[in-house]
Amino acid sequence: MTAEIVDILKMVWPLIVLQYALVIWALVDLARRPKVRHLPKVAWVILILFVNFFGAIGYLVFGREEA
Repeated sequence: MTAEIVDILKMVWPLIVLQYALVIWALVDLARRPKVRHLPKVAWVILILFVNFFGAIGYLVFGREEA
């Protein structure tokens, strides 16, 4: 049983790392920007944290105000 779990984790760990890296990148970018588009900053934080993968991508594509 545990060997199967370890095998599964070996396959998905790159995706887990990518997910966390994307969330961190989006949150840092959000904190540094004075203005964002479409939603208030609090709503973007909620989306980034609770809508796995798609929340961070959605912010990076649609929420960033051009500098």
